[in-house]
Amino acid sequence: MITTKVLKASGGKREAHIIITIDDHVLTFESQIEEISSQYENAKAALGPGMRPVFRRWFLSDSVNQQPLLPDDKECATSIVEQPPLNLTKAALWVWMIEDATVDGDADGRYTVQAFGHTHVFEGGCMRPGMDPYHAMLFMLTSTHEALAQRGGSLLESCVRTWIFVQNVDVDYAEVVKGRNQAFGALGLTPHSRFIASTGIGGGQYDRTAAVALDTYSVLGLKEGKMRQVNAPDHLNPTYEYGVAFERATSIDYDDRRHLFISGTASIDNKGQIVAPGDIRKQTLRMWENVSALLDAASFSWEDVGQIIVYLRDPADYAVVKDMFEKKFRDIPYVILHAPVCRAGWLVEMECMAMKGI
Repeated sequence: MITTKVLKASGGKREAHIIITIDDHVLTFESQIEEISSQYENAKAALGPGMRPVFRRWFLSDSVNQQPLLPDDKECATSIVEQPPLNLTKAALWVWMIEDATVDGDADGRYTVQAFGHTHVFEGGCMRPGMDPYHAMLFMLTSTHEALAQRGGSLLESCVRTWIFVQNVDVDYAEVVKGRNQAFGALGLTPHSRFIASTGIGGGQYDRTAAVALDTYSVLGLKEGKMRQVNAPDHLNPTYEYGVAFERATSIDYDDRRHLFISGTASIDNKGQIVAPGDIRKQTLRMWENVSALLDAASFSWEDVGQIIVYLRDPADYAVVKDMFEKKFRDIPYVILHAPVCRAGWLVEMECMAMKGI
């Protein structure tokens, strides 16, 4: 199944988010990838030749065996993570596309994209195999900062969004947080400056010695005030109050549009406590309420949302959550994955991206 959401600023360039899942779970992995690739090519053709992919992520059920079989396509930055689709298939794909963007692969493995009058830098699948999670996180964030500095930016000034995939999140997340806190403190990201929108979630890699992997998205040359932190204090407390360092959401204003990146959001209150422990239905409702509050704080609505990624700790909750999402979000591309959330009591988490004209 393919779901595409096209977003357009008034008089500006289109953007699209595509999420492709497979309906027939008995197909071989190769056949599922062929079907996804075919649907993706059809979607690109329908959108027209001006639409360019700028970032994509493969979600796999068994990356050790499956990643070597993926198509070797370098058209844009690519992230690959073992987070099994919960409809019992082996693969799913999310692609972000921008009209008339130019996409170039850089010598250091990152991709630069020219769009909306700015240079965007994408990094997919950064790892440090064999390194413990604390030092791996510290090293990768420092390397991202150095790569941005070579391009005239910095982690503080330029990085908009990170995705952190922890192979054993229940054991290693605390060390990942320490590594991020250490890197941020050294690079000037504090509660008094800013943090970065982020998702820290369970996710495996092809190389099982990689305890943690990192994807990043940055924008160079933003003028002061164009990138803002978005909060909903009646619903969600600042993350630093419980020892972690990320923004609830981040918005960016360009000449004709505003982007919103909502971090991984769960069933939490403004004291940092879990709402409705053990109740997947009530946690999903509170999660939606929190995301709605962040959308409203940035002057967005659900109609502006281009894609949703949903993470479930327990696959047994899939049927309930699928039914709830299908009734509420039939027109928004989404995928539901098996990926433990960073706090054991959180049964479900979601992230999303949105765009609207300004």
